[in-house]
Amino acid sequence: MRRLLTASCLMALLAGCATQAPAPTVTATPTKPVDCQCPEAPSKPVPITARYQPADWTALPGWPGDRLLENWPALLNSCKRLASRTGWKEICSEAQALDPRDDATVRGFYERHFQPWRVESSDGSQSGLITGYYEPLLTGSREAKPGGAPIHGVPDDLLTIDMGELYPELKGMRLRGRLDGRKVVPYWSRSDIDAGKAPTAGLALAWADDPIEAFFLQIQGSGRIKLEDGSIIRVGYADQNGHPYKSIGRWLIDQGELKSHEASMQGIQAWARANPLRLKELLDTNPSFVFFRLLTNADGGPIGALNVPLTDGGSVAVDPKFVPLGSPIYLATTWPNDSKPLTRLMQAQDTGGAIRGPIRADFFWGYGHEAGQLAGRMKQQGQVWLLWPKALALPAGG
Repeated sequence: MRRLLTASCLMALLAGCATQAPAPTVTATPTKPVDCQCPEAPSKPVPITARYQPADWTALPGWPGDRLLENWPALLNSCKRLASRTGWKEICSEAQALDPRDDATVRGFYERHFQPWRVESSDGSQSGLITGYYEPLLTGSREAKPGGAPIHGVPDDLLTIDMGELYPELKGMRLRGRLDGRKVVPYWSRSDIDAGKAPTAGLALAWADDPIEAFFLQIQGSGRIKLEDGSIIRVGYADQNGHPYKSIGRWLIDQGELKSHEASMQGIQAWARANPLRLKELLDTNPSFVFFRLLTNADGGPIGALNVPLTDGGSVAVDPKFVPLGSPIYLATTWPNDSKPLTRLMQAQDTGGAIRGPIRADFFWGYGHEAGQLAGRMKQQGQVWLLWPKALALPAGG
């Protein structure tokens, strides 16, 4: 469901800053005395990595959390992808045979098979940003109409290059672009696509009635569209134009249009509808653009990056460089716009273009209006514990 988006550094690669193979070492005679007061070369920023600190189960606030049994189906979904992997076979085999009748049974299962590791950032941080997302319901049509916004499929000229095939250290990163003659250049930005520069003619899967709702559909990564005849189609993330995501909420704050506490999804939507003549100006500040594909109207949640259906309140999007997809995590945060504790066992089953860093999570609230209200207001601080199989070596941590 969520946007397996290109890391922002990859746009620099498109601009000609691609990693080069190390040059041969050459010994040269200095052209200046070695004691000259030469300016120092600027130091390269140190990349953020994750640190995993072992923890006792008693150190997890409120363990086992508030929805232990309800999370069990999410674990079984993860096992659809993990059951054949070393270190997970025994875990998933027992999970599929277990009768989860009470919290004690499920709690014992996790405590037997997993070791909690507190996730920390190499910069010393022990908490990070926890946001929310959901599956929205839009209204729309199959045909274009005044004021509508197209939900585009993937253009034929969009190139996706797996960087790991060229540079192993970039495994999992993908570069988006297009051909301009014999050169690969950055793909069209949002404003370019809206101006018709990309070959999107005939690729609209549907037209949303409300452009700001269509924009937030791209942020969420999937959704449903109710058509004029009452039928509903389901769309999901297919690809992205390779440009980094930029927050339109931050732009509104910087422009003095909204206060920080007003820049929720609902606050941004209200501003957009009150300022229709500035809507294009607002949306163009985010050059990222998401393309969609039609999905079947099957029961269950949308399909996440792990390629399993997401579970309402049980699935979370993470940065897979630090938290491997399929892993259980324990999340300690607070309810949206509230100080009430929210402690929950969840499954890392999705990713997102704005979900970057070791202690960063996007909480999937589910489908519909109520889920949207919670997701749109969620911007909390939280802590994360990775629950990792005891038989496996820890992840590299980025």
